[in-house]
Amino acid sequence: MRLPLYQIDAFASRPFAGNPAAVVPLAAWLPDDLMQAIAAENALSETAFFAPEGDGHRIRWFTPACEVDLCGHATLASAFVYFTVLEPRRTSVTFQSRSGPLSVAREGELLVLDFPSRPPVAAEPPQGLAEALGATPVACWRARDLVAVLDSEATVRALQPDLTALARFDEFAVIVTARGQEADFVSRFFAPRKGVPEDPVTGSAHTTLVPFWAQRLGKTKLRALQVSPRGGELFCEARGERVAIAGRAVKVLEGTFFL
Repeated sequence: MRLPLYQIDAFASRPFAGNPAAVVPLAAWLPDDLMQAIAAENALSETAFFAPEGDGHRIRWFTPACEVDLCGHATLASAFVYFTVLEPRRTSVTFQSRSGPLSVAREGELLVLDFPSRPPVAAEPPQGLAEALGATPVACWRARDLVAVLDSEATVRALQPDLTALARFDEFAVIVTARGQEADFVSRFFAPRKGVPEDPVTGSAHTTLVPFWAQRLGKTKLRALQVSPRGGELFCEARGERVAIAGRAVKVLEGTFFL
């Protein structure tokens, strides 16, 4: 069996920036354990698979360790492959997923994700969080992920957390965030329990960060930077029960998986 494989740098305007995702378009679904093995072989934070379903497509995402219910950068990467390789005349696509329908529109150089909003609720910081992060949060919130609000962008950028300690917390992931200096807000994302020590740019995290910062900054349109070592830029909009998350993408690899 031969499968097409694309590696896309998402939320980036040049190679070697943003978040790399592997994309494997399928004619029909493979067994789950085989898709998980492919994701582990790719050794990227996410490998996306999409296959025809009804009049559209269904998308699934795998880290090297497990399947997840929502992934932004790999959805953006999949839409980039769809628009540039499979259906270059199309300007929109809707993927069915475990998180409901996810549409992506092509608007010039930007691909705009329409995702569910996941606003957080206030939470007590878990015991030992400050020690694991190496910084004391000024507040904690929780949706799917734990959100640790820090005092400044500089603190977020300088953070060198103890990933082994973070992996002991019963959280899908830990997001650290602060108000930005040039952007509206900045963030970083750590999910060592899910096989992702630090994710370079995380679309799904912004389903929580966008409503959080929109309320605090009193604006619906936001520019965000994920200040991981690779870094990424996201253009976001709070739309009530949905959020728009837009970015660019670049193809850096194309090949064939032999099975």
